[in-house]
Amino acid sequence: MTNSQNLELATLGSGCFWCTEAIFQRVEGVHSVVSGYAGDTEETANYKQVCSGTTKHAEVVQIQFDPTIISFEEILEIFFSTHDPTTLNRQGNDVGPQYRSVIFYHSEAQRAIAQKAKAEIAPQIWDDPIVTEISPLDTFYGGEAYHQNYYNTVGARNPYCSFVISPKVNKFRKKFAHRLKSSVE
Repeated sequence: MTNSQNLELATLGSGCFWCTEAIFQRVEGVHSVVSGYAGDTEETANYKQVCSGTTKHAEVVQIQFDPTIISFEEILEIFFSTHDPTTLNRQGNDVGPQYRSVIFYHSEAQRAIAQKAKAEIAPQIWDDPIVTEISPLDTFYGGEAYHQNYYNTVGARNPYCSFVISPKVNKFRKKFAHRLKSSVE
């Protein structure tokens, strides 16, 4: 769970991993964000299979963060604020179990924090019942190279980025201005 710099991992699914990656890359204390897949034991997780709905994987990001700068609870507050955790297997026009709201915990401490955040933080943001799944992380499979750093690389050249991701990033910037990095790598 940690490395020599005492960094921790969080693995979260909140719809399209491009959106989630774009937000967490901008969070102070986050060292890296990798788009990928989790939630199934199928070792050949790839975009085509996951999007077909033939696996139980979700699109997720794995976030490496410094808990002395940002806590796991604060990561989850951003998570619950930047997607709709009340819609089962759906985020906007992205529909299917691969787009579910899910927290894959790395330890019992993370599990307890996730359960508390789902019960106490998310209901302060959303009126409808929270459907976010909380499950242990078995395996994380990094996504294909072309999915990494997608928003920062493709940005305005892709209509999905312009119409879906940019508004989410702007909302994040306004609500969490105190958590913004000075620059995004």
